[in-house]
Amino acid sequence: MASDTGAIGGAPKPLLSVPDGIFLTVGMVIGVGIFKLPSLVAGNTSGATEFLLAWLLGGAVSLCGALVYAELAARHPETGGEYSFLARGLGPGAAFLFAWSRMTVIQTGAIAAVAFAFGDYASEILRLGEKSSAIYAALGIAALTALNVAGTVPSKTLQKLAQLAVIAAMVLLALAAIAVGGGAKPAPAGGQAGSFGLAMIFVLFTYGGWNEAAYLAGEVREARRNMMRILVWGIVAVTALYLLVNAGYLSALGLAGMRDSKAVAADVMRLLPVTRGAELIALVVCLSALTTMNAAIFTGARTTWAFGRDFAAFTRLGSWRESGSTPANALLLQGAIALLLVWAASFTRDGFQAMVEYTAPVFWTFFLLAGLTLFVFRHRAAEAPAFRVPLYPVIPIVFCLMCLYMIYSTVSYALADYGPKFGNMVLIGVVVMLVGVPLFFLTRGK
Repeated sequence: MASDTGAIGGAPKPLLSVPDGIFLTVGMVIGVGIFKLPSLVAGNTSGATEFLLAWLLGGAVSLCGALVYAELAARHPETGGEYSFLARGLGPGAAFLFAWSRMTVIQTGAIAAVAFAFGDYASEILRLGEKSSAIYAALGIAALTALNVAGTVPSKTLQKLAQLAVIAAMVLLALAAIAVGGGAKPAPAGGQAGSFGLAMIFVLFTYGGWNEAAYLAGEVREARRNMMRILVWGIVAVTALYLLVNAGYLSALGLAGMRDSKAVAADVMRLLPVTRGAELIALVVCLSALTTMNAAIFTGARTTWAFGRDFAAFTRLGSWRESGSTPANALLLQGAIALLLVWAASFTRDGFQAMVEYTAPVFWTFFLLAGLTLFVFRHRAAEAPAFRVPLYPVIPIVFCLMCLYMIYSTVSYALADYGPKFGNMVLIGVVVMLVGVPLFFLTRGK
């Protein structure tokens, strides 16, 4: 660990405005999924209307979750996100287990997964040998970790510029696809009945990451009022963009063409009068992956910092470096674990898929627990926050039920469709999470 991280008593500074938070939220959500998964959603919906409805429903479910998190953040606007909510709602044991899981499975696994997607597309531009994807993944993690260690301001500046470029490219791709569309063959009638739930697994994976905005609360100006704006407007912006892009895919390829596509964005680019379109879309995907990685690195270290601040055995992780206003030690440890996961996954057939398998059930388990803390806070009848979830308890119940469904779906679908190999990856993630249970009792004893 770095020894020049400054005093343990350093604290986050409110350097982020509402636009900063919205840009970070959009960057956390928009990643490689919108370029990879629409074809799988098309393959599990029966028509264009149902296909677009799946994306609209994904936005609605995410908005329910964002409203729940907005009230949680309004009650406890602290750096640490779900860690702080769980600590106050369910106790230190739940918070410890979450922080441990996020540090070793959820966040580091997600960073590694997106890094592999970055490596896959970067390799289309310039290949670096047999392990090209893993090499690019490691380089991306190392470079963005170093940027975040340098400070909050350069990190958020890069996020704004890169995200603006990605959004502009996605809008242009969608509009161009709509302009050239109309000749695609229609999908056969009937579709694949009974698979809409499977389509929603892919849709909600593509929407994943909006909850990361909760980790910004300790660094947002007037957080009790502004976190609701960041979460809600971030989801609204992503939903609108996803609907536009998918409408473009449909217009250019049709539902049948999307089902047959292995790289839907690249196939759309081939229909446009653009030279070197494959390389261009690969560059856009790389940029999108980098913004997602940067946002995940930025927020992930905040949990580890809060974790180290609260548990004496991990005190060094609780250092906040005043220079640059950044949790340097937490960032360095997070980067090291993510690099270790990249190295391990480089020996699998598909590093991206391996990391998704590793993280999914653990991620949705703690999502559910975070949603349940809202009921705990309401039951305690504490002071009313600046924002309260409308239509309580309907919206929180819908969110929690969706979390339960996703836990069931990810495990059952993984075992049914991928067999024991997928099941082993799920098991490894769960075992690593459960290691945190005896570790909590050991550290509490100290």
